[in-house]
Amino acid sequence: MKLNLICRVLCLVAMFVLCGPVHAFDPFEVKDIRVEGAQRIEVGTIFNYLSVKVGDEITDDIARDSVRILFSTGFFNDVQLKREGDVLIVVVSERPSIASIEYLGNKDIRDEEIEEVLHSVGFVAGKVFSQPMFDKLLKTLRERYFSRGRYSATIDSTVTPLDASRVRIRLQIDEGRVARIKKLRIVGNNKFTDRELLKLLELREDSWLGFLSSKRNYSIDKLNASLEALKSFYLDRGYINFDIDSHDVAISQNKQDIFVTISITEGEPYTFGKVELDDTQGYITKEDFDAVRPHSGAPFSRRQVLLARSTLESILADVGFAFGIVNAMPEIDRERNLVDFIFAVDPGPKVYVRQVNVRGNQATRDEVIRREMRQVEGALYSAKDIRRSRERIQRLGYFDEVKIDTPAVPGTIDQVDINVTVQERSTGNFMFGVGYAGADGVLLQAEVNRENLFGSGRELKFKVEQSSVEQVYEVAYTNPYFTKEGVSLGYFVDYKNVDTAKTTSADYESISSVFGVRTKIPVSEYNSLNLSVGYEQLDLEGTTTTPTEFSSFITDHPNSQNLILSGGITKDTRDSIFFPQKGYLRRALFAFTGPGSDLEYYKVTLRGRWYRPLGNNLTMNIRGVAGYGDGYGDLDKLPFFRNYYAGGAGTVRGYGPRSLGPRPSDSSGDALGGSKRINATTELYFPVPGLDDSKDKRLSFFVDAGQVYGSSQSVDLAELRYAAGITFHWFTAIGPMSLSYAMPFNDESTDNINKLQFTLGAMFR
Repeated sequence: MKLNLICRVLCLVAMFVLCGPVHAFDPFEVKDIRVEGAQRIEVGTIFNYLSVKVGDEITDDIARDSVRILFSTGFFNDVQLKREGDVLIVVVSERPSIASIEYLGNKDIRDEEIEEVLHSVGFVAGKVFSQPMFDKLLKTLRERYFSRGRYSATIDSTVTPLDASRVRIRLQIDEGRVARIKKLRIVGNNKFTDRELLKLLELREDSWLGFLSSKRNYSIDKLNASLEALKSFYLDRGYINFDIDSHDVAISQNKQDIFVTISITEGEPYTFGKVELDDTQGYITKEDFDAVRPHSGAPFSRRQVLLARSTLESILADVGFAFGIVNAMPEIDRERNLVDFIFAVDPGPKVYVRQVNVRGNQATRDEVIRREMRQVEGALYSAKDIRRSRERIQRLGYFDEVKIDTPAVPGTIDQVDINVTVQERSTGNFMFGVGYAGADGVLLQAEVNRENLFGSGRELKFKVEQSSVEQVYEVAYTNPYFTKEGVSLGYFVDYKNVDTAKTTSADYESISSVFGVRTKIPVSEYNSLNLSVGYEQLDLEGTTTTPTEFSSFITDHPNSQNLILSGGITKDTRDSIFFPQKGYLRRALFAFTGPGSDLEYYKVTLRGRWYRPLGNNLTMNIRGVAGYGDGYGDLDKLPFFRNYYAGGAGTVRGYGPRSLGPRPSDSSGDALGGSKRINATTELYFPVPGLDDSKDKRLSFFVDAGQVYGSSQSVDLAELRYAAGITFHWFTAIGPMSLSYAMPFNDESTDNINKLQFTLGAMFR
């Protein structure tokens, strides 16, 4: 009772303080109203909030109500009402407004994040200064730093009064050092060792090598991620009763060291019992279910259950059930440590696409994007077609980013819209570049390339390349949709001057001019046929160091005119052009000169690339090349200038560029190339340590094998050269770069060894 009385008294006192003094006066008719003390707030605004107007009778109750309302605006520190005769005087003391907010010393928290905090608490320039709001701002900023492990962070604030009832805010931030993990313990584990569990965590104890890893720095997010990693580890190994009993975090007195203790209960391991499918409507086949179902007797794994559920829902989405749900319902047998599962299918309604919306494109026409869509308006929803649509749009090369959202149409349960949002990149204009490759030395390049001409998707290219080996001039025009079915048509003119004197292959010079037409015909969603027809004028010239094997051919065929037909069949299911994670690329390529050409020959090349994710951002790539060429008609072998070569980047790293294969009989030492080629590579791609989220950098371990064989030689696998090493890949802003170090396995004394190899293709816009 006494407590309630005290509370009431305090409330009355607070109301009195809040409302400020109101001079008691007898009721009177207000003949005029005068405002005093207003600087920033318009007098008219104050009049609007008053409960009395000129001509009204004012009483004490009305006066108190007016004061209360004016206070409630938050504009004033004090409000008083006075009377002079029949004039009501409103005396106000304004709260200052925030003129500016300055913050200094922040590095870990970016300016954008601080601005976000300012807006979230409503403390921004132009607003009325409020001490409680200011205190809330400082508290929120400190909490942001604490969540990053910066417990010693301090914020010194200064509020400077200005004229016109304004203040300037200055925040001087000292972020301090991130607190480091001094001791990290897990207690309660018997089935797995401390070492096994600790390596799962996003946290690490500080050590003399700790500066190499950010895991020694404490943060709440890292702690939560560590706890989830522990939970996932046990649940994926059958410990369904696993529990984290507590996680104690203690901080040293100097706020620099953190002591973390995680207490767990492991429980007993469980295995899968009966696993059944409940799909009365039969949308999921037995074969599809058997491919993903957990097998009876296998250790229970939450990951496997979630993967099976996700895969089954994807199957539903591919056939129109965009909102289909698969519930994985467990039944636990604690006596036998078994978990039975029923995957119950709830497909929901079939969903249709109402419309496709294209956004973000400025230069690119809508039709260029829409013609790549495999999900069309009015058709049944297909998650597979939507994924493929995004891949195709991304492959155009016109956009830095492509996003596709599928919001439900308001008021419906069976319709969605497809929103395609793109972020355009520069697709042409003048480019100048410089690069380096071990085979060609320094490469200079100038190019005028308009990949998306007038936003139509057509390409116009003028290109000049200059290196120590080649001089190339090219003009090309391509219409990728010459027909609405996606048949492309292009025209090209090429000039190439090749001088191999500065390479590790045999010396010769050639000048060729080619003009022709090319097309690409889509055979299916992932298959295409490429064809090209060109007329070639070719001039060959030997040097004083040209080997006999070449000079005799040059003497017989110094000049030639040839009809070149080339093309290939390609199947490409890769999920990306750069650093694919899954899918494959298969190509069967051919090139031959037509009957009646001065030089009659042919080449057939088979290429394959296969990608598979291995988890933890690891990707396995296996690729191989096999090629064969020969002459026909009057030619008994493949012309030397069309030979295959091996060695160097792209073939067998660790050996000199184009240095493998047959040697000349005069022992000049330079490789001749060959009419047959075999090359194979196994490569494991993984993120650069410390740059796990990087999309443009990778490291890889590789094993290369390859060789070329002359026309008189049989393919002998014993002659293959092998090398293994590591490569750093980087898609820089100026072009792709690679730096590899390879160690040959079985090199011979005559081989040209080049362990360190560097390539750079650089473009400057």
